[in-house]
Amino acid sequence: MKKKYILSPSILSADFLNLKSEIDTVSKYGADWIHVDVMDGHFVPNLSMGPFIVEHLKKITDKTIDVHLMLDNPDEFIPSFAKAGADVLTVHVEASVHLHRTISLIKSFGLKAGVAINPSTNVAALEEILPFIDLILVMTINPGFSGQKYIPEMTQKIKKVRALIDNNNPDIELQVDGGINQNTIDDVLKAGANNIVAASAIFKHPVGIKQGIEVFKTAFEEFSK
Repeated sequence: MKKKYILSPSILSADFLNLKSEIDTVSKYGADWIHVDVMDGHFVPNLSMGPFIVEHLKKITDKTIDVHLMLDNPDEFIPSFAKAGADVLTVHVEASVHLHRTISLIKSFGLKAGVAINPSTNVAALEEILPFIDLILVMTINPGFSGQKYIPEMTQKIKKVRALIDNNNPDIELQVDGGINQNTIDDVLKAGANNIVAASAIFKHPVGIKQGIEVFKTAFEEFSK
């Protein structure tokens, strides 16, 4: 049985003047989900998209809308993103004081719930929440900006999270985000990730979006054998 891989292009690097065209293009060439990076300028040093972007995406694509909340006090914003049409909401363990309550809130809207961890966060922080979540997102850069370089030491962290998932709740998606491109994708997949977020490697690929996606789809096919 082939392993299931998911590609979730992040619109953080998309051309917002032509967003529908960009979404249509990634969908045509094999995107599985659409990833939305939401930043508040406090939890991470950048500002980005709000619920209105999710609402707009819902009108132009039938792909799973995968929303990553890089926010302080995520509970305040979960209802708005759920109403806008998010399918998956991921919050940071570092930003959620009462993580189980936050996950329960996401689930109350009928959404899949994910938990993200930053590069310096110990994998042990995930252990108690494993029975309640659908996805773990391992950040392989310090979140806030697209185009950063993959932190090589995170490969071992991905392996640790994969072991944690396999031993406790194998249905959890292992998503990885940060500096993943043709030079790093093999290491990430070999370490056990099955859900890949990429922004500049797709939307800013020097040859084009199609070629950017082909890098990942080719790697998926190789590792699913």
